[in-house]
Amino acid sequence: MNLTVIDHPLARHYLTVLRDQETAPEEFRNAARRLTYSLVMEATRRVPLEKSRIQSPLEETAGYELGSVAAVAVLRAGLGMLDAVLDLIPEVKVGFAGVQRNEETAEPMEYYAKMPNLEDASVLILEPMLATGGSLSWAVTKTKESGARDVTCLCVVTAPEGVKRMYEDHPDTQIVAAALDRELNDQYYIVPGLGDMGDRLFGTF
Repeated sequence: MNLTVIDHPLARHYLTVLRDQETAPEEFRNAARRLTYSLVMEATRRVPLEKSRIQSPLEETAGYELGSVAAVAVLRAGLGMLDAVLDLIPEVKVGFAGVQRNEETAEPMEYYAKMPNLEDASVLILEPMLATGGSLSWAVTKTKESGARDVTCLCVVTAPEGVKRMYEDHPDTQIVAAALDRELNDQYYIVPGLGDMGDRLFGTF
């Protein structure tokens, strides 16, 4: 299985805030950012380190620096996770993947893609909702076309259908998520889920 569901009290707390329909957009954005910190910590567990020697106030000692990391935000909901990545990895390269879902077929429709060079980077794809898997699979394909070889997807909530598709389309890609929910409903929304994350982030109901 290429899915890791983080199990931490803080992650459960912030996921609960996101699920609650009474959570206002400002509080929702804050909770999304704070939950993403936990996802980033897990997702970067395998990022290569470069060893060096540094001088502490007392003596010379070993130091470590992260190798190249890139983040690709799937528009628009992925923007709700990007600030947390920038907080933790200020030198991260950032790309954007614009895709919207056809409401009848649930298939992705591309409208924008802008990627940095990803050949030597550990790539984090920010896609909060893994429903059918169409949008995320498309985004992973786009990063691979830009040279990515090490790809990890950060999701808030996933559905079994989307996880299955990702395993079939991109078995070499890891997924780090806060929850694996029950199923998709007949409108292809994750249940219990948290609604439309983009709308809830930006108050566009």
